[in-house]
Amino acid sequence: MKVKLFDFEHEKDLEDAINQFFLDNPKIEIKNILYQTSHFAWNSEQIYSFSCLLLYK
Repeated sequence: MKVKLFDFEHEKDLEDAINQFFLDNPKIEIKNILYQTSHFAWNSEQIYSFSCLLLYK
């Protein structure tokens, strides 16, 4: 089993990276996908994090 981590500030970037990973690795067997969002303030600015943990063979 292998793990691939993705983390981006924009959800579209996360989506694009995951889709590209699937295109680049068409023979992988996906076991589980875990998705998480979080945010925090930094100097009065909202910072978002969209992340995904992909477990595959």
